[in-house]
Amino acid sequence: MNPPRVFVSYSHDSADHKRWVLDFATTLRNRGIDAVLDQWDLKPGDDLPHFMETQLESAQYVLMICSNRYVEKANAGEGGVGYEKMILTSNLLSKIDSAKVIPIIRQPAGTHNTPTFLRTKLFVNFSNDAELEFSFDELLRHLLDAPLFEKPEIGSNPFKPMENSAPDRSSDGIKEVMKAVARCYNKTSASYIQFHNLLNDLSMHRITSEKYLLEAKQAGLLTAVRNFPSRIRLTPEGREYLFEHGIVDK
Repeated sequence: MNPPRVFVSYSHDSADHKRWVLDFATTLRNRGIDAVLDQWDLKPGDDLPHFMETQLESAQYVLMICSNRYVEKANAGEGGVGYEKMILTSNLLSKIDSAKVIPIIRQPAGTHNTPTFLRTKLFVNFSNDAELEFSFDELLRHLLDAPLFEKPEIGSNPFKPMENSAPDRSSDGIKEVMKAVARCYNKTSASYIQFHNLLNDLSMHRITSEKYLLEAKQAGLLTAVRNFPSRIRLTPEGREYLFEHGIVDK
């Protein structure tokens, strides 16, 4: 995997600011980012507009270090910063994708100004030196496509379409019967349960309980012990039903 190529754009506010930008770009390179910076890549005699156009077009991301002076120059169209703004906001280079521009805030605490043409973009704040590692973590995770939280896949729809289908109350009733069967089995060491114990465990009316019990038998989940109709036994299909519906853990 090739490291992402990033062009660092900034204004030469002061020697201290240039040094900070140099350290910023150095850290990016040390952490897997192909950072391009004029202090390394622009030599005396080079064509400045050509350098800017080439880097803005070829970079995967453009990091704009938004100091207050940078914002002023961008809004006023001054110097190299103003030229970069013109390129990004015009049709001069149709291949430039504005989504790759990331504002980096480097301003006095409490302010986060960006050029007018970047107002709507989310930024990463590097103003607090005590929190630089947190800021680098946020930026690098985006540049390296390594998000802290992965978006989960969409699960299957648990509901059937309502059109032309009535609610299946029968399956709900059978499930309640099978829950009661599991509870009754848990109270005995025998291979069967007593019909009257099952009825006592269910909170339904007896007629309703008998209805769903009959449906469970017809579904092959339960069966009566031969010659002992009051004794009920769980079938292999019934055991699978308990597992599949989470009534009993495997």
